[in-house]
Amino acid sequence: MALHQDCRFYESKFPEVDDVVMVQVRSIAEMGAYVSLLEYGGIEGMILLSELSRRRIRSVQKLIKVGRQEPVMVLRVDEEKGYIDLSKRRVSPEDLQKCEERFAKSKMVHSIMRHVAETTGQNLEQLYTDIAWPLYRMYGHAHTAFSTMVTDAESDAVFKRLIDEVHGGTVPEVLTPAVKDGILVNVRRRLTPQPIKVRADVEMTCFAYDGVEKIKEAMRAAQACSTEACLISMKLVAAPRYVLTTHTLDKAQGLEVLTKAVEECKAHLEAEKGRLVVKEAARAVSEKEERALEEELQAAEAANREVSGDTDEDEDFEEGQNVDVDAGPALAV
Repeated sequence: MALHQDCRFYESKFPEVDDVVMVQVRSIAEMGAYVSLLEYGGIEGMILLSELSRRRIRSVQKLIKVGRQEPVMVLRVDEEKGYIDLSKRRVSPEDLQKCEERFAKSKMVHSIMRHVAETTGQNLEQLYTDIAWPLYRMYGHAHTAFSTMVTDAESDAVFKRLIDEVHGGTVPEVLTPAVKDGILVNVRRRLTPQPIKVRADVEMTCFAYDGVEKIKEAMRAAQACSTEACLISMKLVAAPRYVLTTHTLDKAQGLEVLTKAVEECKAHLEAEKGRLVVKEAARAVSEKEERALEEELQAAEAANREVSGDTDEDEDFEEGQNVDVDAGPALAV
């Protein structure tokens, strides 16, 4: 295996003025903070003290810390002297989000290219020169090209286009069968889409005589919003709290479908003089949040078993759902 190699992410050696780039803070001085531009081979830049914050600076250490990664805007670039002046305070929330998303994609591409270089004994910069940087030019971002390589047919199309359009129909020397296979193996392992779990938390109450049945009907209305790609599940956590969930490969679609399900559930329940309050709107949830919910569900189930006089009637309304009439909202008699 070759020794550890590194290289800048992009073909240009320096960023452009007004670009927002990701840096890592190296040290803090009286004039400001010295940083490394992570996407440009670690070249040095400086955030002047006056460019750290729009507000009065009381403590530099509270604004920026050594080792932290920060998105910053490029103010000036002197390629001859290697000076790069940067600003933290001029980065808007929109700039920040775009920078973080681009950096995550570029870092993924870099990780794949570096792993392939080290396992095949190829020079990393040569791999970038003949493969990755041309893909950036052709597809806007090499990550976009890699994402299309998940299927066999598309992977062949990407490599063919690279060879024809960039290398005049001649396979570049660096694109050996081992390199090609290494790229494909890494791409498919890391970029194959994984299902995202989307969840919404609501509270439902209905004080009609048959309030529990009305709540169940509202839950059915929510589940009826399921699509082939987004099946909706709804569970009782502990009255009056319920959760709606779905798994999807398309986050935007999952959020849209689950939001619609909440609206349908709310409309159905309010038509029966019930009430639904959205405690947390539809959002993608992490494994940690899901583990916390699962523990809460298990604790609630254990508590229900300990209550004397419970019956099995009205349980298992839907698969994975436990709706206990006695545990439901209080009903007016």
